[in-house]
Amino acid sequence: MKRSLLIAAASMAFAQPAAAVDFDVRIDNLSNAIYFTPFLAAAHPDGTALFQAGQPASAGLQAMAEGGDISGLVADVNGLGATVVENPAGGLLAPASSVEFNMNTDGTSNTRLSIVSMLLPTNDAFAGLNAIPIPTEPGVYTYDVNAYDAGTEANDEILNGGGAPGVPGMPADPGGLAGTGGMGAAAADANPTVHIHRGSLGDTDATGGASDLDSRVHRWLNPIVRVTLTVN
Repeated sequence: MKRSLLIAAASMAFAQPAAAVDFDVRIDNLSNAIYFTPFLAAAHPDGTALFQAGQPASAGLQAMAEGGDISGLVADVNGLGATVVENPAGGLLAPASSVEFNMNTDGTSNTRLSIVSMLLPTNDAFAGLNAIPIPTEPGVYTYDVNAYDAGTEANDEILNGGGAPGVPGMPADPGGLAGTGGMGAAAADANPTVHIHRGSLGDTDATGGASDLDSRVHRWLNPIVRVTLTVN
């Protein structure tokens, strides 16, 4: 059974507006050849989260992790009165690229920050900064962010335009470096819950082999993203 967005009802009911925090966010793509689908950044109340390692992915998380669709998660966090920034890069975030934007929690109880985005080309990998406390003291705060496997789709590494929830395959390789004819690099995950991603396997056969990914290009290790907060 898919889990919905995690909500602590008791803490929500008695939440009071916190001290306003105005802060700038910078997201850096640390990879060699991975692109990121539109990011979702959300400041939300304590006791809530977009995902939880060791638990099944929600429907919204699955849609984001398999196809880059953040609309379900946006609806979830908007229901919490979150402070939301959608798609700050205006599309994909390429390797060695960054994006910067501002957030302000004035008049809210939003004391936690989450940032998520799908990795391309992968089956269901996503970068996840999950419900960290938003610093209140002026300064610069840096977080190296890992990629998680949503646990909702086999990492077959077959490039076929798939991306809808429950449809096997990878949506695209924006860098145009993938091959064709892969037979499937992996079966269903042994761990069907959200867990740390083990990275792409790839191979060196551009027209066959197990994977459509090139192991000389598409391999990646954690951390995959760096998030820098500057509290004003």
